[in-house]
Amino acid sequence: MKKSSVFSIIIIVLLVILVYWIALKPNFVLDNPNQQQFIYIHKNTTIDSVKNILFDKGYLKNNFTFSLVSIIYRTSSSIKSGAYLITPEMSNIRFLNNIYKGYQTPVKLKINNIRLKKQLVSKICKQTDIDSLEMIGLLNDTAFLKSYDLTPYNCLTLFIPNTYEVYWNISSEQLFSRMKKEYDKFWNKERIAKAAKIPLSPVEVSILASIVEEETNKAYEKPIVSGLYINRLKIGMKLQADPTARYALNDFTIDQVYYAYTRIDSPYNTYIYSGLPPGPIRVPTAEGIDAVLNYKQHKYLYMCAKPELNGEHNFAENYETHQKYAAQYYKALKEWKAKKANTKK
Repeated sequence: MKKSSVFSIIIIVLLVILVYWIALKPNFVLDNPNQQQFIYIHKNTTIDSVKNILFDKGYLKNNFTFSLVSIIYRTSSSIKSGAYLITPEMSNIRFLNNIYKGYQTPVKLKINNIRLKKQLVSKICKQTDIDSLEMIGLLNDTAFLKSYDLTPYNCLTLFIPNTYEVYWNISSEQLFSRMKKEYDKFWNKERIAKAAKIPLSPVEVSILASIVEEETNKAYEKPIVSGLYINRLKIGMKLQADPTARYALNDFTIDQVYYAYTRIDSPYNTYIYSGLPPGPIRVPTAEGIDAVLNYKQHKYLYMCAKPELNGEHNFAENYETHQKYAAQYYKALKEWKAKKANTKK
């Protein structure tokens, strides 16, 4: 073999090794390889900004090789916004290929434990790149919500608490569309048939479920409480639900609803207005909705917290029995407060 041929082979081998070292060799390092780590890239972000993030976070084993490879991509096209998963086995070229072509990884959007629109918006915007002003605007946009057969009052019923996989750079309109698909999936033929049998619409079921879930955190009680309120609705009796008075006052720390609180003039106050309020007083869970759909049939019209103060309730068919239970409860509550006050002294 000629010396020139040997030399050419050596050069080729060295070039292959160099290319592998610069572009193809794994170059990312994580503090905890067992946990997923994302790089979040906003719109109009430059490669220099991405480099600064990677350098500052210490995600690269070799900053120099990354800088070299990024030069090749710099003039090719713009970086796509999104959430990009990084892994220890990732090479420079693989990461750069992902962010320039938009090969992002879905993130988990968790929706739970929400009372108010601002809480929903805050939770969504912390987990995605959605603008909070844009999102709250759509939640209050009558014309936009009409396309979903919703209003600014009841629009929160669209959001069934769960964990969803979405792209981090999803738009607010796309999120609504996704939530509608999940809503339609949840409200299958069986659930719709059960709602019609009550009879309530899916939105009305969700509104009632929100009240039930604020009334009790005992799973076994929810179908009973649901049945109690359905009994009241059927005979035209006001719901007179304490949680709706708290909601009308916008004070969820109230542990005892006094008469004055029940006089607050609000469409959500079921002590003043008959029927269901115009919207939910929290985002009800799937379990809460199913508790209404599978409500327990009985003759109860009244409920009162038990004197044991354990979160459970006594139920009554008539007002006289209810008054006895109420007297027991208020006596126990008074004694508990007195004991608590003495303890502080």
